[in-house]
Amino acid sequence: MSTSHAPAIRATGLRKSFGTHVVLDGIDLTVERGTVFALLGPNGAGKTTTVQILSTLISADAGDVRVADHDLATEPDAVRAAIGVTGQFSAVDALLTGAENLLLMADLHHLDRKQGRIRARDLLERFDLVEAAGKPVATYSGGMRRRLDLAMGLVGSPRIVFLDEPTAGLDPRSRQTMWQIVRDLVADGVTIFLTTQYLDEADHLADRIAVLDHGTLVAEGTAAELKRLIPGGHVSLQLANADALGAAALAFGEAAVNADQLTIQVPCESSTTALRALLDRIDAAAVAVDTLSVHSPDLDDVFLALTDRPGERASTAPPASTATRIKETLR
Repeated sequence: MSTSHAPAIRATGLRKSFGTHVVLDGIDLTVERGTVFALLGPNGAGKTTTVQILSTLISADAGDVRVADHDLATEPDAVRAAIGVTGQFSAVDALLTGAENLLLMADLHHLDRKQGRIRARDLLERFDLVEAAGKPVATYSGGMRRRLDLAMGLVGSPRIVFLDEPTAGLDPRSRQTMWQIVRDLVADGVTIFLTTQYLDEADHLADRIAVLDHGTLVAEGTAAELKRLIPGGHVSLQLANADALGAAALAFGEAAVNADQLTIQVPCESSTTALRALLDRIDAAAVAVDTLSVHSPDLDDVFLALTDRPGERASTAPPASTATRIKETLR
């Protein structure tokens, strides 16, 4: 029996293998209604496979899953009726117009002609595609195609929308437009399950974030909670000349020095108290600093620490021992 308080998605012990290759190794997920849940992970971590299973495109090998309070294994049709899916690659028909694509989707959802036209008109207005509605999709920009693709996924008024890397390849303005569309959907009570390679996208949009690596979830929490797991805040000082760099190196023995760029990185928290103390040390040492910038751990640091990909962003990524401690803390 359905209950309005049930999570939008709940998966327990989800497993999937292709031959001898284990893609998902018993993951547990809970996605609350009316929120954005972001799933992050390196290429090949299992993000798209997770979306394909939850959206009934492929079957799991094991696990209990409920989507929109329907059992994925025994009620797949009910799950499909409650969800919308926008994949990595646009599924629109380039030979049809934007309006024709939406009307075709309305037919697939068994809407009558009047309902289909009303729904298509509403979505064209919502996604700012009215002027392009009568033009072949082949003439659309990448951003317009992605907006139309998402609009097609909403024809059936889904309660849960899966967005698999929805802004891949889009320019910054088009990405911002898509972000606003996502926020508007959530404001209307829609649940968004998002996979993305853009960590700032997850930071801006997601209520909760999970990190998937080698088929297992290695972390889950809000963006702020995940960032607090990572040490490594520092202040980068740009020095005026080599003499100033030498003086700074003597004053801050714990700092990392880049002689070629005349910069020095001093470990420091981003609190006002810590920054004030650092400025006092700079004044006491009479170091000539041109500029300074504050770096707090971000989702890039979290991602690199948790997914153990050596060699990436080596100058700022936490050491392997840090990654191990974080994973042990999260277990």
